Amino acid sequence: MESGALVVVELRRNSTNFEKVVKEIVKMEKKIFPKHESLARSFDEELRKNNAGLLYTSDLHGEVVGYVMYSWPSSLSASISKLAVKESHRRQGHGEALLKAAIEKCRTRNVHRISLHVDPLRSAAMGLYKKLGFQVDSLIKSYYSADRDAYRMYLDFDPK
Repeated sequence: MESGALVVVELRRNSTNFEKVVKEIVKMEKKIFPKHESLARSFDEELRKNNAGLLYTSDLHGEVVGYVMYSWPSSLSASISKLAVKESHRRQGHGEALLKAAIEKCRTRNVHRISLHVDPLRSAAMGLYKKLGFQVDSLIKSYYSADRDAYRMYLDFDPK
């Protein structure tokens, strides 16, 4: 999938670079997210699920710079479980390209709603989600930790 000059790639288990990409993403997980929020330990397990997908973007050298993980637990709903971009590549369109691609993947599955959780203090993430049509559903106290809340956000699709 292309979004402007950024290419978004779907990670497939049978791709030749699968192990390399997973290794780079796990490294990013460990660096970006606190230990209790990181999927680094269970990443491979998450990817084995039939109803999960992962998209990523790379830099000119082929190094992974961002990824989005999503799932569709039912035929009606999907969720974005992770969206991350390396700090050195933020504000360059990677997050938006990844989120748009994940939304499109979910749209092709005919889901009616995509949901996600975000720390209200992460203003860049909040801005991106709102820009692409997500709305705040509710505030969930102590979602991430005792002193870190989350907004549950959603994006509804019009029935066709």
